[in-house]
Amino acid sequence: MLTTVKANLRSQATLGRVLDDLGATLLELVHGEPDAAGDIGGVAIHDPLEEPVLPQRALVLGVGLREPADIARLLRTLAGQGAAGLVLRAPVPRDAELARAAAESGVALLALTRGASWAQLAALLRALLAEGDVGDAGPQTIGGMPSGDLFALANAVGALLDAPVTIEDRSSRVLAFSGRQDEADPSRVETILGRQVPEQYSRLLTERGVFRDLYRSDEPVFVEPPGLPGGFTVPRVAVAVRAGDEVLGSIWAAVREPLSPERSQALRDAARLVALHMLRIRAGADVERRLRADLLSTALEGGAGAREALHRLGLADQPVVVLALATLRADRGESLGTDVNLATERQRLADGLAMHLTAVHPRCVAALVGDVAYGLIPVAREGDGEQRALRIATDFLDRVGDRVRAVIGIGSVAADAGGLAEARAGADRALRVLRSGSAGGGHRVARLSDVHVESLLLELRDLVAARGDRPTGPVARLFAYDEQHNANLVDTLRAWLDAFGDVIAASAAMYVHPNTFRYRLRRLAEVGGIDLTDPEARFAAMLQLRVLPPGNRPA
Repeated sequence: MLTTVKANLRSQATLGRVLDDLGATLLELVHGEPDAAGDIGGVAIHDPLEEPVLPQRALVLGVGLREPADIARLLRTLAGQGAAGLVLRAPVPRDAELARAAAESGVALLALTRGASWAQLAALLRALLAEGDVGDAGPQTIGGMPSGDLFALANAVGALLDAPVTIEDRSSRVLAFSGRQDEADPSRVETILGRQVPEQYSRLLTERGVFRDLYRSDEPVFVEPPGLPGGFTVPRVAVAVRAGDEVLGSIWAAVREPLSPERSQALRDAARLVALHMLRIRAGADVERRLRADLLSTALEGGAGAREALHRLGLADQPVVVLALATLRADRGESLGTDVNLATERQRLADGLAMHLTAVHPRCVAALVGDVAYGLIPVAREGDGEQRALRIATDFLDRVGDRVRAVIGIGSVAADAGGLAEARAGADRALRVLRSGSAGGGHRVARLSDVHVESLLLELRDLVAARGDRPTGPVARLFAYDEQHNANLVDTLRAWLDAFGDVIAASAAMYVHPNTFRYRLRRLAEVGGIDLTDPEARFAAMLQLRVLPPGNRPA
């Protein structure tokens, strides 16, 4: 039976829970109190070359740190940013200064066991902390377990069976595991560290028909060790996880003997509960995407709901930079239409941007709103946030390559929710210039400050088009003369203005002799009645030629 209660999943995301679930296999507490920092707000990787922008109460991975002095210095820096803990590669130096720094900073110090990779640890921590549950102020529970929390469910099943448990998908990838894994054999520890059943054991189980028997029945399957030298020495009992006729995965427990009828029934019941959670995770992916897009759209619009939306996205009271990503047609540089394949390509690109930004900072958020993918990047209050966003956006488009033509506009830094609407408008204005091709130079990324003049010209063109304005004065007379006599006086004036009065360069652009060009200049001055020596007259003519919509010539 499904029950719904108001509970906060993050209330369990403490260092204490991390150590309970991962401690014996991956992590060891060296200094500090595991629950002193409260709930963990996210996972971050320390980079000595980048200015740190950490989520609240972050768990920081200190990759490559070995010297006690460097570690002590980082502990004091993290204390000022409210970090919860620092993870180092074991063995951690036993140093008095380091112990003093850990005590003074209040930042817990943990050691990552040898043989485990940082990527594995980061993936496990983010899954354990359930960072994907965006906006869930009160997540549901299924069977008394937080919805989608497979780690909590694995611990519950392990307690029922009195054995270490793993939950795996159809490809034998580990989705979650319980505590007490050190009580199993070396093959189980290797499976946990790699998040995947080693190929040699998977092949052995296939050859023995274990997977065939497992997926044909709802009953638990008891697996004896192969009796060969190696790490597989403790028997296993497994049961398939099904949703109707579809096999979603399996539950594996390391046991010393076959299960009793009561525990076998408990394992079958647990498989049905795990199926509900796995279906919730699958369905929640699309729901989360829509929720993320709604929250991001609400935040970017500003107003009363912006602050609450930012809070649910985990970005409240933190300066952010807005990115706006759009795709272009390969032929004319216009925005993509409503074609289904192109719409799918837009969504795929938006998902790629979200993944790229999350790799940069765990609190980054991106979603497709209409035909534009927007991203929010947290930045430090001191420092050039726009320049940092420029580097991130450029790196993303470099990775995408030329297979998809895309451009990114960057807005100004929004110090709080009140500045988000203005920052989004700046990103949109820069994006429009890039999509129109007005930026020149083949630029794919631009800040508003880089293309401010081009943006103003586009807005002036909008005003001219909305009011139906037509050229007046000398420019209007030149257009009329060209229409009647098939001359090129307007093009001549435009080339001369673009060349800043350089006749040689302008005539080369028009592919005519300089003397011919000079004659046309004198002729257009006579026909249009324009004084080319007057700077105000030149500016007026240039402005009309710039804002006149293509093909919108006077009758």
